[in-house]
Parts: sequence; C-alpha cells; structure tokens
Amino acid sequence: MAEQQREQRHTIFITGAASGIGRATARAFVLRGWLVGCYDVNQGALDALQDEIGLTTAFFGPLDVTDRRAVLASFEDFGQRTGGRLDLLFNNAGIDAKGPFAAMSWEQIMAVVNVNMIGGMSVIHAGIPLLKATEGSLCLSTASASAIFGTANLAVYSATKDAVKGLTEALSVEFAAFGVRAMDILPGIVDTGMLAPEAKALLPHEGLLRALPAEAVADLVWEAYEGDKLHWYIPEELAAYDVRVTSRPEEARDDRIAGHLI
Repeated sequence: MAEQQREQRHTIFITGAASGIGRATARAFVLRGWLVGCYDVNQGALDALQDEIGLTTAFFGPLDVTDRRAVLASFEDFGQRTGGRLDLLFNNAGIDAKGPFAAMSWEQIMAVVNVNMIGGMSVIHAGIPLLKATEGSLCLSTASASAIFGTANLAVYSATKDAVKGLTEALSVEFAAFGVRAMDILPGIVDTGMLAPEAKALLPHEGLLRALPAEAVADLVWEAYEGDKLHWYIPEELAAYDVRVTSRPEEARDDRIAGHLI
C-alpha cells in the first residue's frame, strides 16, 4: 500500500537540484508532498540536501547532464521509482563563465554550451516518454533575463539561455500534439552561488536589478505548473522590459555601451 501511494504522488525531476534555484525548488515541492527526484553533478551538495529533506518524499542521484548515458539511466531509474509518472520536468542545471568573450578559452565556452544547451536538450529529450505518459505534465526550463538582451561579459551564458527560450517556444507547439506543456522561467538576478558577494553589495534593494531569493523563484516554478503562460518572468517587470527591448534593441545596446544595465 505504501508503494502504491508513493507511485500516485505528483512527481518532479529536477536537474541542478543541489544548489540555488534547484535546491529551493526541491525543498518547496517536498513540503507540498510531491515525490521529488533530485539530480546534480555535485555529490557533496547532493548529500547535504538529502540530509536536509530526507528520503520520505525524495530520492537523489548524481547526474552530469552532458553524459547522455547517465541522463537516460536517471530517467529509467526515476520512472521505476514513480510508476512511470513525471508531472514536472524541471530542466534547471546550468553554469556560467564570466569575462569578455574574446578572453575566454574555447574550453570555457564549450563547457557552458555543453551544460546549458546540449545537456538541457538531452534532459528534455530523454524525459519525453514519461511526460507523454502523464496527463497534464509540464516541461519547464530555466532560461534567464539574459535571454531578453545578452549580458556583456556573460555572452556565452546569454546565448545558451536565449537558445533555451527559443527551444521552449518551439516545443510548446510540438508537445501540444500529445498533451504536454512547455514553458520557461526567466529570472533576473538571483542570490545563489553564481552571484559573487562583491557584486551583490553593489545591487539596489528594489527595481529590476534587485537580488531575488532562490525561494521566490521556486514559488514561480509552482505557479508555472498551475498556470498556462509560456514565459514566466521574475521580477514581473521584466515582461515589459522584454517588450521594450524587442521593439527597440538598438536603444538597449546603446544603453549598455553607456554603462546602463537596464
């Protein structure tokens, strides 16, 4: 009976679950009673998350999203644990590499591309059978405000997040044929390990450039599952900024050259 109840729970598969947005989302969905599959390349951080949220409604697995065999094996294991159910695939794993594009090594560039773009596509592609088998399922990816207008000194990261946004739009049409939703979240600046303390100290306390707690983004993941929007912005003002930048990209470019971030 306990195993049957376990299989009937709503389920979420989270990549990049051991830190930042992924960690906050894992905690939030455990509290909601979901069965949470937590996957991350950082075994130590994954162990710490397991110590925090336990094994009652969660399970944990090391996963390098650039390893196709490991991705496929993770979904096979997830399906066995959930009775073939996947209500929410949270394609969240990502890395950045800061600095001028011209100064980056090719290895740095490809590391970001392989995790954020190729790895993300691998995760989504491998999850399709379980998504198709689950009524009302959602494929949700973490894009970024950097997909609205590319961020200087984060050029490769911006490119990969723009790719995530474009992929999501295409999949939102393709996946509708078999009843699966596709959406993305576009966070602004989030207070995670990617945000250096010295950079955080320079940020305003309000407005588009304020630092958001990871928990606020986790709440947005829940809203997305319950909602129907294609792109989910946080802070919400980014939606209007997206419209403005799309219609007047040269103005955004010139503002950035002049040193104005928004």
